[in-house]
Amino acid sequence: MTAAVTAAPPAVVTSTADRIGPLGPETAAAGPPAASVTFVGGGPRTVSLLERLAASAPELLGDQPVRVHVVDPFPPGGGRIWRREQSPLLWMNSVAEDVTVYTDESVTCEGPVVPGPSLAQWLAGVGRQRLVQAGLGQEAVGLGAQDFAPRQVQAEYLRWAFERAVASLPAQVEVTVHRERAVSTRQRDGRHLTTLSSGAQVDSDLLVLAQGYLDQRPEPTEVALAEAAAAAGLTFVGQGYTADLDLSDLQPGETVLVRGFGLAFIDLMVLLGQGRGGWFEEGTDGCLTYHPCGREPVLYVGSRRGVPYHSKLGYAVADAVPVPPRFLTAQALAAIGDGTRPLSYATEVWPLVVKELTFAHYRRLFSAHPERTRGDWADVERLLTRSGPHHPDFRTAVEAAVPDARDRFVLDAVDRPLAGRQFADHADLSRHLVEYVSADLQRRADPSYSSDRAVFDTLLTVYAGIAAAVAAGRISEPDRVRRVEGEFHGLFSFLASGPPPRRLAELLALHRAGLLHFAGPDLRVSVHDGAFVGTSAAVRGEVRARAFVEARLPRVDVLATTDPLIRGLLGRGELAAREVSADDGTPLGGGQLLVDGRCRARRPDGSVHPTMFLLGPSVSGSAGAAGFSRPHFNGPGLRQNDAVARHLLTLLAATTTAGPHHRKDTTHHAH
Repeated sequence: MTAAVTAAPPAVVTSTADRIGPLGPETAAAGPPAASVTFVGGGPRTVSLLERLAASAPELLGDQPVRVHVVDPFPPGGGRIWRREQSPLLWMNSVAEDVTVYTDESVTCEGPVVPGPSLAQWLAGVGRQRLVQAGLGQEAVGLGAQDFAPRQVQAEYLRWAFERAVASLPAQVEVTVHRERAVSTRQRDGRHLTTLSSGAQVDSDLLVLAQGYLDQRPEPTEVALAEAAAAAGLTFVGQGYTADLDLSDLQPGETVLVRGFGLAFIDLMVLLGQGRGGWFEEGTDGCLTYHPCGREPVLYVGSRRGVPYHSKLGYAVADAVPVPPRFLTAQALAAIGDGTRPLSYATEVWPLVVKELTFAHYRRLFSAHPERTRGDWADVERLLTRSGPHHPDFRTAVEAAVPDARDRFVLDAVDRPLAGRQFADHADLSRHLVEYVSADLQRRADPSYSSDRAVFDTLLTVYAGIAAAVAAGRISEPDRVRRVEGEFHGLFSFLASGPPPRRLAELLALHRAGLLHFAGPDLRVSVHDGAFVGTSAAVRGEVRARAFVEARLPRVDVLATTDPLIRGLLGRGELAAREVSADDGTPLGGGQLLVDGRCRARRPDGSVHPTMFLLGPSVSGSAGAAGFSRPHFNGPGLRQNDAVARHLLTLLAATTTAGPHHRKDTTHHAH
């Protein structure tokens, strides 16, 4: 017998609770006292944790009754980011077949593998009818494994996965969903008393904070710019999630300066174009033409690199498998120094990253496209292993072995494609950018350049390896904040987390329609003579505008979070985060929250909180925070979720022996 959904989620957002499952107060009184766990955050991470709890409960929980509380003002499953209530024009940036919340035979974990459908399999099966019932049947028509689904569709997949996980829990487990915000938490008699926005309280033995992205106070430079804009009567839209921003003051036909060329910008572009009524027409040659509605502003966009994120790859590789590290291995890192001292990211970690990606590129090139290589891969491999990718001998060997420069891999050039270039004016820059984006679209759709796919796959392995080093305390705090959470995450996003190819084709169509222009790399923005002024040292001239949008998410700094629960824990010294400075004294903020290898919260003194767990993008070393797991790729997030779920079950099963305060249920339910 399993727990079952007994009521639909309430329509209101706050001061409500939805009890799911058969366990009630009478059940608790008749048997052993119920243990309890509270999940703050009801998004994809909690969905996966609940699924893993259900998988291992028969082995580890015994007959112990358990109350599970899920606290989130947004509907469970999607949470805030993947909620149903957002524009249908906003898409995922992964194809449907690359998205799953379920383990498979590739996942190395202690818990049992319980297969479940990827998003693509769900769309082809039970999900189709589910979407029709949810009023999204039209959005789902024609979606295939290689398509980018609307986020509304992903919201329904995640809600279905949440309900499936709950239904899979043993009969003695009750799940209560609190559609409220958690505003504070304190310990009382060894338990966690969490206060909700309505004033109701949830009392539990264990606390799991899986809130996803945390809102933050504006950075000082952003505050100064906003104040200068207000004084000049200008429109300033600060950093944030594009779906949550008020864009109504961006006027038709006016110039809008935009800083940020990643996914936040793509969403902005979509909402200000199609979202206002424009539409695209595809010609017989496949080229898009944009038909304006007359309500669009004219965007001038720049960023640090000055180019958009690379589009997602438009092909699959039949023999793609999880990539074991060759150089950035746990053994290699353990062998550096005494195996415990902090590693130098610049001199000890980064060279291994570059070598790993370079190795992946050339191994794939030589094995899959030998007609474009000369000589023996073993010779190139040996030289790379011995000398490294920056050594002159290796570069000379590559020039001889790889005649076409387009087949060579130089990470610095890939990362900063406009470095060292100068443009006569913005028209000159535009001509170059159109060629760059067009070439990127062609290459990312061409499987003859599958070495790009090898680099993409290896980046996932590298990400997991660096996360493990951070969790083990091998990365210094300045390196963690500036190098890992800043530079490396930025590189990962640029190469592996870009938009669907269609979106970059639309970007070019908007440019041809005169509604999108380029402002250059290292874009600087100031307020001068009653206008925003954008300049780039690489481009002559300036861009003047009445409106400016920071189309990017803020760098994670938990010390700047506005989340009241996290702020309270930080204020009482229960979470490890402090102002970090670079060697030259430059303040770097606090970066992400710190945990141990089991995802247990670290305190400032280095001690570990045994019953408080932290997971997600605001947690340093949290596996899977870069995106959804890919089927058959041994997802690090799935492995971590399984380990945490099994640890939670072990603790829950042992709570009846912990002391007299566990002999009664003190959970408060808001109805």
